[in-house]
Amino acid sequence: MVDVDGLSGVNDEHGHPAGDRVLVEVARRLRAGCGPGDLAVRLAGSEFAVLAATGPVLAYGLGARLLAALTEPCPVPGGTVVLRASIGLAETGAGAPEDVLRQADLARRRAVQLGRDRVEWYDAYLEEQLVRRLDLERELPGAVARGELDLVYQPVLALADRLPVGTEALLRWRSPALGTVLPAELLPVAEDLGLVGEVGRWVLDRACRQLADWSEGGRRLWMSVNVTPRELTAPDFVPSTATALAAYGVPADLLVVELAEPAVAADLPTVVARLAGLRSLGVRTALDDFRAEHASLAQLRRLPIDLLKVGPHLVGATGDGHRPLIDVVVNLGDRLGLDVVVEGLESDAQVAGARRAGCRYGQGFALARPATAERVEAWFEEFPSASH
Repeated sequence: MVDVDGLSGVNDEHGHPAGDRVLVEVARRLRAGCGPGDLAVRLAGSEFAVLAATGPVLAYGLGARLLAALTEPCPVPGGTVVLRASIGLAETGAGAPEDVLRQADLARRRAVQLGRDRVEWYDAYLEEQLVRRLDLERELPGAVARGELDLVYQPVLALADRLPVGTEALLRWRSPALGTVLPAELLPVAEDLGLVGEVGRWVLDRACRQLADWSEGGRRLWMSVNVTPRELTAPDFVPSTATALAAYGVPADLLVVELAEPAVAADLPTVVARLAGLRSLGVRTALDDFRAEHASLAQLRRLPIDLLKVGPHLVGATGDGHRPLIDVVVNLGDRLGLDVVVEGLESDAQVAGARRAGCRYGQGFALARPATAERVEAWFEEFPSASH
């Protein structure tokens, strides 16, 4: 199964006659790349199929040749266009023809999901993954309107006295059809469906509402919210944040916006501008998943952030006689005026190591597990001195 991406764009930009010429050229390249006994057909739109009487190795070679041919620039009046192709392979003889076509199409879908311009084989595990993905894509639209999204909250504690200072809002999708779906699985689907803005606005609104509820009791606990690069770099992100804060009367410094460090480099100037815009509102900013690598250290000075979040792997000894990396990170944080939060703490030894290194804050199962707002609020009541 062959999917050629970009044909509709040719029609839109160069007109239908040019689109027809490119379509004919695609068909010519497919036929030229196939053997004399192979069958190449157009199924519909930009989808084609090739039936070849060959073994798996040669079939993959055929797929690679077709991919190379289809992605060569195509001449059109006034210039050239570059198409992208995704090819899925399945073996015949293992089932009915419609099953083979379905398997090849699933492999093609996988090639599309992995970025196009690639050849993928079908296998049973792949089908399981793709069926799950298709289920997610079918169920996610409308989840916000149906009230299926939920937040749980993991407390952040001051390591010096183990009193709560804030929480991190963690997204959950309580799907009646699919069960509880975590952000790692939910957000890539939301990105692909163009729903990440809708989901992000819901999270921000719910987090601010919860902050307002907790603040009414006199608590000064911050709430951190994770955002994706696409959310943060949207032109309306900063105004939308200001609107949510104003709607619930939440002090801006109680909101912390977190962005994962590996995602920063893709659009650093815009990220810097948005983070600066948030800080101008009084919102605090955090860099999550800080890796403490050379590139990370180099770009850290450019980022307008208040909190640096690192994993527990930096707390342990390096094994080469050097100081733990957490010592280096804490020293850097002190120089840059950043507070360090160690997340994912799962043992008392890790907690002690983070505290020994001078980290101010920590979170993880060893300190407090994520829970519903009601359970976290009940847990707060055990620390009356930290609530005011």
